[in-house]
Amino acid sequence: MKKNGLTLLLAGLILTVGCAPARQTETRRLPDFPVEPVNYWQVKVTDNFWAPRMEINRLVTIPYLFRMNEESGRVDNFRIAAGLKTGKHTGKRYNDSDVYKAIEAAAYTLKTNPDPELKKQIDELVDLIRQAQEPDGYLFTARTIDPKNPAPGSGQERWSNLRVSHELYNLGHLYEAAVAYYQATGEKNLLDLATRSADLLVKTFGPDKRRAFPGHQEVEIGLVKLYRVTGQEDYLKLAKFFLDERGHYHGGEVFPESSPFYIYNSEEYLQNHRPVLEQTEAVGHAVRASYMYSAMLEVAALGSWPEYARASTNLWENVVNKKLYLTGGIGSTGEYEAFGADYELPNEQAYAETCAAVGNAFWNQRLFQYEGDGKYIDVLERIIYNGLLSGVGLSGDKFFYQNPLASKGKYERSSWFEVACCPANAARFLATFPGYIYAHSEEEVFINLFVKSTANFEFKGTELEIVQETRYPWFGSVKIGINPNRVREFTVCLRIPGWAQNKPLPGNLYSYLEGTSGQIVVRLNRKLVPVEVDHGYLRLKRKWTRGDAIEVLLPLEIKRVIAHEKVKEDRGKVAVERGPVVYCAEGLDNGGTALSLVLPDSSRLQAWYRDDLLGGVEVITGSGLALDEQGQASRKQNLFLIPYATWANRGPWEMTVWLIRKTS
Repeated sequence: MKKNGLTLLLAGLILTVGCAPARQTETRRLPDFPVEPVNYWQVKVTDNFWAPRMEINRLVTIPYLFRMNEESGRVDNFRIAAGLKTGKHTGKRYNDSDVYKAIEAAAYTLKTNPDPELKKQIDELVDLIRQAQEPDGYLFTARTIDPKNPAPGSGQERWSNLRVSHELYNLGHLYEAAVAYYQATGEKNLLDLATRSADLLVKTFGPDKRRAFPGHQEVEIGLVKLYRVTGQEDYLKLAKFFLDERGHYHGGEVFPESSPFYIYNSEEYLQNHRPVLEQTEAVGHAVRASYMYSAMLEVAALGSWPEYARASTNLWENVVNKKLYLTGGIGSTGEYEAFGADYELPNEQAYAETCAAVGNAFWNQRLFQYEGDGKYIDVLERIIYNGLLSGVGLSGDKFFYQNPLASKGKYERSSWFEVACCPANAARFLATFPGYIYAHSEEEVFINLFVKSTANFEFKGTELEIVQETRYPWFGSVKIGINPNRVREFTVCLRIPGWAQNKPLPGNLYSYLEGTSGQIVVRLNRKLVPVEVDHGYLRLKRKWTRGDAIEVLLPLEIKRVIAHEKVKEDRGKVAVERGPVVYCAEGLDNGGTALSLVLPDSSRLQAWYRDDLLGGVEVITGSGLALDEQGQASRKQNLFLIPYATWANRGPWEMTVWLIRKTS
């Protein structure tokens, strides 16, 4: 394998959260992201916010995924394809991916919480998948079960309807699961069948072979992960090939006239309207887009093709300035699960799919790894505390597919979906959440998220321990111990959140009604440090020794947010947040109403912690008004706001994030 005239072999370090190989080599590093996350298994989370959610994810959500995959026939599809059972294909052509994602999420938990019974379950599934795989590596139960009559949308022959078939989408999730399981156990049973499949793709697709692109992006990310653990450069090249194929094939029928998507611009829906390097506006299906934008960064970093990173960054600028919900959600048009026009951000009709929030988190994490800029973590933090976390109920077995910012009270959490991509997507994120807290480059250590935790990893030839004590996001006090086992000089990059600097998010889409924020206080070994922010970070360079301590006090104030005047739905309205947490009103707490509530500018708001509510949350109260059906103020109403991520855990009620600011 040649690169720039030099022999390069796999380095053995995976620089994307949750994707490191099980063993390391002594060989030279390949090109990669300049910033590497500290692996999720090297970080122990012990707080009262994330740790309980991760435990519910492990003990409730993941077993529930396995159960529902069985009950819904998803696993039986593999049995039938393997010849172990008779019958027809059940469900959608992309249902294989739900099995793969459940395996991936479960594998991550095995790494941190060994469980022989869970491992046995996974191994049994892997054996089923192996038997369902055809001799040349082809794996798609929707076709294998009955090749002459494949499931609807699959196409009459292999790869013949890639815009719709999800053949390659499914495989991308298989490859991610295979890497996760190899990483967790060191066993290659799933990895071997994944590489057999990927080798078939390499033989099938390419500039001098079959030319096509996957309708739903995902295989690109999976191929890159396989490349990381195998060093097989053909996988990276194929990921780039699939990206490069977009924008060159137009006019192919995607949706039948009976489909609700038929009237949508099919090429934009698939991000096929222009070559990826020429795209500057985020359009089309939001999940597909976020996966593609993430893959562009992977290709840029691993293949030393910076033009793909520049294109991805340009698209990010469009999103944060014109197409991002305050909750971090993306995808405003429910009819197409897609981005709308600039500033088209409806609240009640918002789609903001949970999968899109997960994809948006992946994208912003990779942008940070590529550039080392804290603005991307500002967006990521907003996503995970709001638009992503809202997708999973507190019980762990109730979910949202879409996450609107307002409801008339008829929308409630579901126990399952016919299209069940979101529960498993959220589960795999939560299983690897610790890997988003810390990161490092060759000379710098980044503290990105404020979470009570302990990290232990190798850095600059020494073992480095970081200990964080905090009750964030409810309290702004953070204490951080930096404990190398030998004295070492390096820079600690302490993220100073945008919200603490009077910017709710990067860009100009949202702003605070109040003009200033409170003071940020930082002490190093009890001595005040000037807070000089460079690309989102306070950089502290010194010779660190065990026992060094950083103390941070962030101004966790209640803030009123207003949207850009071009966001039609939010004109004359105001939202409330505290730190990274966006709040909402539910009718249950506000006299049965939410959509008619008024929050005057003069109303004084206060926050207080309720350990008896919604698993323990900070609530915000104040005085307001309620409007009658004619839009007139009919009565005074004490306002009671809860974190948006916790809404609809007590049944369906009216809800809104954006409150009326003034009465006419």
